[in-house]
Amino acid sequence: MQRAEFDKFANQYLILHANNIRVVGEGPEYFARYKVEEIRRLWTKRAFPEPSAIMDFGSGIGASLPHLAAAFPSASLTAFDISAQSLAVAKRRFPNIAIFVHDENLASFPKASFDLIFTACVFHHIDHMLHVQTFKQLYSLLRPSGILVVFEHNPINPVTRYIVATCPFDENAVLIPSRLLRSRQRDAGFCHIETRFTGFFPHALAGLRWFEPHLSALPLGAQYYTVAHA
Repeated sequence: MQRAEFDKFANQYLILHANNIRVVGEGPEYFARYKVEEIRRLWTKRAFPEPSAIMDFGSGIGASLPHLAAAFPSASLTAFDISAQSLAVAKRRFPNIAIFVHDENLASFPKASFDLIFTACVFHHIDHMLHVQTFKQLYSLLRPSGILVVFEHNPINPVTRYIVATCPFDENAVLIPSRLLRSRQRDAGFCHIETRFTGFFPHALAGLRWFEPHLSALPLGAQYYTVAHA
């Protein structure tokens, strides 16, 4: 998806997203929150050092920002996106919560600027030929021992495939198998890459979600995420 397409959908993104995912019985807020909560749990479990600077890469209209701020209160937040209109919506929704950077190029940031780079369902919108290059740029922005967390849709999951196929702003999306994403991260220089699957139970089975961490190795969840170390 190109910048102009992101701009086109920015003002109606929440409504379109909510309509698109109603089949699972949850709204956009749930999906934005659970990703960050998942990372917070992992961060605490592994006793990673608390980050002082976080980038939300491809932050869009800012869905993840309040949750990142709550989960990592001591960190400064930078919201980066190529869509000026999306960032304008994010600023209206969450003023003063982050530094908002509209740019086409990550080279505007100094090297080793961030401890954590978080990105949620962005790479399936990026030309696959640019994945390794983009990962290399993100790698250069991480401080020593920094971590990149990438959430993506799982193309093996049939519900996910249906939702993506019927989503207006996913028209040009190309889903990425988890092993292929890991391979591209390794080619960019990342090491110790872990993959965990999430999103096994819809709202009707929410009572079973406590068990999801025990299923994280099962490649059937609606989404997955990688934790890649610099």
